[in-house]
Amino acid sequence: MSYRFCFGCLYIMLVTSGCGVSNNGIAQETDLSKSSEQTESLWSRSGLDWPSFLGPERNGKSAETGLRFDWGERPPQVVWSQRIGEGYGSGVVANGRYFHFDRVADEARLRAFHAETGALLWEFNYPTEYTDMYGFDGGPRGSPVVDGKRVYFHGVEGMLYCVNAETGKEIWRCDTAEKFGVIQNFFGAGSTPLVHKDLLITMVGGSPAESQAVPFGRLAEVKPDGNGIVAFDKFTGEVRYASINDLASYASPVIAELNGKATGLAFLRSGLASFDPDSGEVGFQYPFRARKFESVNASTPVVTGNTVLITESYGPGGALLDVQNGLPKAVWADQGGRDQSLACHWNTPIVVDGYAYASSGEKQSRAMLRCVRMSDGQVMWEEPGLTRSSLTLVDGQLICLCENGRLFAFKPDPNAFQVSTEMDVEGLRLLYPCWASPIISHGYLYVRGKSKIWCLDISQQK
Repeated sequence: MSYRFCFGCLYIMLVTSGCGVSNNGIAQETDLSKSSEQTESLWSRSGLDWPSFLGPERNGKSAETGLRFDWGERPPQVVWSQRIGEGYGSGVVANGRYFHFDRVADEARLRAFHAETGALLWEFNYPTEYTDMYGFDGGPRGSPVVDGKRVYFHGVEGMLYCVNAETGKEIWRCDTAEKFGVIQNFFGAGSTPLVHKDLLITMVGGSPAESQAVPFGRLAEVKPDGNGIVAFDKFTGEVRYASINDLASYASPVIAELNGKATGLAFLRSGLASFDPDSGEVGFQYPFRARKFESVNASTPVVTGNTVLITESYGPGGALLDVQNGLPKAVWADQGGRDQSLACHWNTPIVVDGYAYASSGEKQSRAMLRCVRMSDGQVMWEEPGLTRSSLTLVDGQLICLCENGRLFAFKPDPNAFQVSTEMDVEGLRLLYPCWASPIISHGYLYVRGKSKIWCLDISQQK
């Protein structure tokens, strides 16, 4: 393992010794104590961080204000851009640092950039041999997660790392594929871990010894082993609990208050499961997956009050579940013969004032942006021809990034779809596939395409 530290144009290459890999497959460093110490901020302006997948609350929303949406009249300034390697995940922003996880050749890497200038601060690398069974690229699918002075990231091959956010120095690691017997899913590991108190909750989905002999690619014959999710001590990497008897999916776990109690939700291979995030005790399990073998659940659950919205694009479509008293009951569900209201592929719906906005459809040519009434699943409007797209809500606008590179904003309105402003910046080329949601932090808009990340200033601040 290695990391590079960059100060100006000075690089120092260091090679770690593995930190003494223990019998449980976890390497540990003791340079950071079990404190909540914060990283020194590099920001020169006010605003809010975006430290995890889909933002601070994992719902695609930012409370940031003071942004401008007159992009046609005054095109935003491109502040910086950086070339990136293989991978589909979005970056995260915290304490004035932008973190990006990708792959170059046979190495996965996490890099930290100055969020305002794009200057490289450090780089951490580890070897990877992952090969995608469907021919997609071999880079990571998930996003990093920043918690104080630590950054966590889960590679496509199953390597889980914790490194120092200021230096990139390894703190601990765990080979989840080896430790838990994970059989390669269709596109590798792709769920982003979740920090809860002193725990790092990670979707793992390992299998027992008898499943290890199943030929490559025959996932239907693979059995779960009670570790759909695994909670690690976020400081040391020690396993605190394993829970839920299911295989992994590509949706990321969330924690929300349901019935007055903090509740974990994991949308796994076979459906939605609730759990106590402190102990791992399983609450309910709601079967929800397509009959088609080559199908995945990839859209993160959305919680509103005591209801949970789940959606996928290979068969069942969407469903709104009332989970009062801990027992899920469908308020409405697309499966069972009705016309589908919402069938999200990888993107996660954003709910505003009782209406869900999202891209619906598995295939690029058939995907359309939709507004769906949450109470009954009624489609209020739909806008075809945008390809599959991802949304971010900020300052009263939904920023939409289409997979073909089109970037615009519109106000959430259940009565009609109307573009507020469209990005047309000289030199800005977002190449297909643009599958990561836009990021907003401190007035900067971070968007990525196939081979580049761009930072644009949409703030009214000087």
